[in-house]
Amino acid sequence: MTPVPMTPVGVIVVDKPSGITSHDVVARTRKALQTRKVGHGGTLDPMATGVLLVGVDRATRLLGYLAKQDKVYQATIRLGSTTLTDDSQGETLARASSSQLAVIDEAAILQGIAKLTGDISQVPSAISAIKVDGRRAHSLVRSGESVVLKARAVTVESFEVSRLTFDPAWVDLDIEVACSTGTYIRALARDLGSGLGVGGHLTALRRTRVGPFSATEAVDLEGVTSKSVISMGEIARRAFVTWGVDEAAADAVAHGRRIAWEQDDLGPLAITTTAGDLLAIAEHNNGLASYLAVFV
Repeated sequence: MTPVPMTPVGVIVVDKPSGITSHDVVARTRKALQTRKVGHGGTLDPMATGVLLVGVDRATRLLGYLAKQDKVYQATIRLGSTTLTDDSQGETLARASSSQLAVIDEAAILQGIAKLTGDISQVPSAISAIKVDGRRAHSLVRSGESVVLKARAVTVESFEVSRLTFDPAWVDLDIEVACSTGTYIRALARDLGSGLGVGGHLTALRRTRVGPFSATEAVDLEGVTSKSVISMGEIARRAFVTWGVDEAAADAVAHGRRIAWEQDDLGPLAITTTAGDLLAIAEHNNGLASYLAVFV
């Protein structure tokens, strides 16, 4: 009898191609690794490409914590028109006139960008995975329903323009944005265009980094194998402050017994064995470790 291969446990940094959903990436990874327990952290729209973290087996429980880390995107914003979806895949709702666009110069664009940099309040794009009464907002919009989402506090650490292209009918900006989780780049395009009075939407979007994981190390979806999986210990070392504990403490953590907190950092952080294997994600609580997730 041919032995059944062991399912790898860890995270794959996938370079998601355009034209498919994040769920499609999960489905293809399940098939490639011959396992059902696969999930993704941080949805990318079908149009978008780039870094998508895919968890395998127990590592799926890590994804929620990894998704909270800061992200970096490269994108192209087109000023001059608004769309239903705030990107080029949606129906055009309005177009600016050539005379309106003629007064938009680099200085005005940079002033608009400055207003969208730092700690800001942002209304997410209606075409998002946020749930409204149990349904995804993007599903509601595409079925013709009106969706109004609440503003949320986000941080845009940097919003840089690498190239400006002017045309009588539009202005294109190639940008790079470093931001907190929960920031919608489509909403930045929409709000920049709105602030300038000409409308705006995205024509391209690529996520180049999630926390310490970058597109330079990402594997193409077609090339995903068990060798693509990064161990949970390595993920912990790269993405969290780590706390290595001795054998007695490791046994306590594995069995859910709380241990004394011996770190200056209040967490969440990764508790590991002395060999670097991930035991738990924990935070400080009244002098003890409170376990958010145990992986043993």
